[in-house]
Amino acid sequence: MATLKRIGPGSALKLGAISYAFVGLVIGIIMACVSLVAGSLTGMGGSGMGMSARALGFGMGVGAVIVAPIVYGIIGGVGAGLGAVVYNLAARWVGGLEVDIS
Repeated sequence: MATLKRIGPGSALKLGAISYAFVGLVIGIIMACVSLVAGSLTGMGGSGMGMSARALGFGMGVGAVIVAPIVYGIIGGVGAGLGAVVYNLAARWVGGLEVDIS
């Protein structure tokens, strides 16, 4: 049985940032698709908005693909780094996490 005594906060931050950036990319793509569909449906309602609403929907969709991975990456990295610091403090008191590696 191996004991995990410490997690490097910098390593956890990098891993959290990369993994959450991928999650943000998927969410950004989904938001872009929904935004594009909603923007195309605005003209069907007969409102006077027309092109401006479609342009706004398109801009929000493309912006989500760019902004969501960045925001998710930053938040995920900071969260993982703080989680590693908290784990390290708790592992000092308790002795760490026992892991069976084969």
